[in-house]
Amino acid sequence: MHRTITVRTPVQTVVEYLRDFAHAEEWDPGTVSCTRADTGPIAVGAQWRNVSEFRGKKTELTYRLDRLDPGRIVFVGSNKTATSTDDLTVTEEDGTTTISYHATIKFHGLAKLADPFLKREFEKMGDDLVPTMTKVLEGLRT
Repeated sequence: MHRTITVRTPVQTVVEYLRDFAHAEEWDPGTVSCTRADTGPIAVGAQWRNVSEFRGKKTELTYRLDRLDPGRIVFVGSNKTATSTDDLTVTEEDGTTTISYHATIKFHGLAKLADPFLKREFEKMGDDLVPTMTKVLEGLRT
């Protein structure tokens, strides 16, 4: 799933906000809860427990901050059934900030069989995410 979101919030503010995956509760409609699993500064290696709801069922993944560059943030979440990667590239141009959001899910074991049938539902989740993330990020300007 790939979506592009453009907001008028400064790039530094957007990166600072998005690097804390606990904020997924606010911008990801599928996230039920997301709490920090460790302590200390948010840096590569930081971890969160994320509970999401998909197709009426809750699932928990442990996410790790895998990459934190000035314009790129990558989180990798996993459990026995799947590995999920959230890859966000953030750029600024002419007073706007653009977030290029790529989410991929790789299923393990028998869950792989469901992969082709779930694509449409993941795309819908991406559609639902755009207005929510836009509103939250625009709200950071005030």
